[in-house]
Amino acid sequence: MRVSRRTTLGLLAAGAAMPAIGAENDPSVRLRALLDASAAADAALDPTGEPGTARPPGSPAFVDPTSDRYAATLLANKRRELAALEGIDRTRLNRADTIAWDVFAYNTRQTLAFIDSGLFAIAGQAPLNPSFGLHVEFPDFVAGGGAAFVTPDDYAAGLERLKGFAAYLDNTLVRLRQGRAAGILQPRIIVENVLKQIDAVLAQPLEASPFLVAIRQLPADFGTAEKARLTVAYRNVVETRVLPGYRRWQAYLRDDYLPVALADPGRWAMKHGDALYAAELARHTTTTMTADAIHALGVSEVARIRAEMEMVRTHLGVAGDLKALFSHVRDDPKFYCKTPVELLERFATIEARIWLGMPRLFHDRPRAPFRVAPLPVLGDQRGTGYYRPGPADGVTPGTLFFNMSMLGTRPIPTLETLTLHEGIPGHHYQITLVRENSALPPLLRYGSNTAYAEGWGLYAESLGRELGMFTDPWQWFGHLDMEMLRAVRLVVDTGIHALRWNRERAIAYMLDNTSMAPRDVAVEIDRYISYPGQACAYKIGELTLQRLRQSAAAALGPRFDIRDFHREVLDTGALPLVVVEAKVASWIKGA
Repeated sequence: MRVSRRTTLGLLAAGAAMPAIGAENDPSVRLRALLDASAAADAALDPTGEPGTARPPGSPAFVDPTSDRYAATLLANKRRELAALEGIDRTRLNRADTIAWDVFAYNTRQTLAFIDSGLFAIAGQAPLNPSFGLHVEFPDFVAGGGAAFVTPDDYAAGLERLKGFAAYLDNTLVRLRQGRAAGILQPRIIVENVLKQIDAVLAQPLEASPFLVAIRQLPADFGTAEKARLTVAYRNVVETRVLPGYRRWQAYLRDDYLPVALADPGRWAMKHGDALYAAELARHTTTTMTADAIHALGVSEVARIRAEMEMVRTHLGVAGDLKALFSHVRDDPKFYCKTPVELLERFATIEARIWLGMPRLFHDRPRAPFRVAPLPVLGDQRGTGYYRPGPADGVTPGTLFFNMSMLGTRPIPTLETLTLHEGIPGHHYQITLVRENSALPPLLRYGSNTAYAEGWGLYAESLGRELGMFTDPWQWFGHLDMEMLRAVRLVVDTGIHALRWNRERAIAYMLDNTSMAPRDVAVEIDRYISYPGQACAYKIGELTLQRLRQSAAAALGPRFDIRDFHREVLDTGALPLVVVEAKVASWIKGA
């Protein structure tokens, strides 16, 4: 299971123990104690830590998720936690704690099943991920994507973090060698893309390295001697450990691994790949849907959206077929911003318009503001961007880190939809509202679930017209274009990993059904190759939420208030879809 900015497994430091619950008889108190202990365990060995928050005392500044210690402690912790949970009487809990019990049980059982099946170890021997791997996410983190550099302790932790990351780079090579010896190999395209990223890191002048951002912004109140000491120390670690680690990756991947990497891109071609893909689909979608069922759903959704696109094409007066419309959007310069400043101004204008309609659909609003900022590093090697929340202080903004490179592939017609998804009322609402609610246990405040989070983001896009957006037909086309992207994902992800599609077929299918630029299509397809199953969660999550809304409206009739529904969906954080369904059903029954 991948460790990332949105989903962290985490575990206790070696030798640490769950706090004693003692003779406490209140099941809610016992549950909260267990959840707090688990959250502390997660935070203690989260590879980089939650942005803007201090790590638990005694925990290392960086944790290697490829290490044997990580795997062993994870297994021991989850077994202990599940046993403790099953000793708590769920029937005596209040509503919020019952939901927390269900989420914790679901997540813990799923993690244990993944480990006990042997699939965790298999995935660990295929660790390369050019989309979300730590070799690209860690430079983001230390270059402005979350690492704090304010106090002397921050700088001491930053130095230890660099050393830990260097050790991770070396241990990843150990895992790759183990996988190769066991016949577990990754696709050639993944290796090629990682090599491009490594080449880009190594091509940067040392003075421009993201790993040295900290010493380029030393606080003014640090003394001259302290600044000099830190500069020498950081440069030494980067020059003698971090960059040599990248060079070892470069040499091994290029000379030893690439020649034996798989020609076919799908999980089906990898040893144990079918079982691994089934587990990945279940984890990301939180359903039992098979690859064949997901593929059929995707084909149906693509046909539905194409019909709507045809109506828009006719309305816009674009002659020809949908391919002609897609080419028009790809090729006409009027659909693209010329400078990052122009793009940021458009985002600000869109955000202001969205806020005007929000009271009609939502009771609540995050205290923290929302902003858009450039992706910190390696924009030319990566996708559109991502949302990262700030600490739960109600002041630090949640940020859409947007890829400002190659503006000629960032179409203006998609910007309203993108803001709805990543910002308001998308991830900024979905993540920040619960983080600001200190009454919830950390599991619900900080937990994540792909189908819920990305399903909500896509559902938020569908609220555009109710919020007064999409009045420009080009923006409505952009909305359909982005919805089509998520439908296409169901088809190509399952096509690649279960139905033996090659990369070229997947790229052609996406080009035939979206206006995305060829370069961006290739990046998207390579993301699905690198991170199987994740892209299927968006549409499945959104369709589940749409179905729940329709069921609630039908059941409640004139008593249905969309603001109440949205609060019900959002107020306990990212839940497995089965838990969301049970929660909404209970709400309808009691309304």
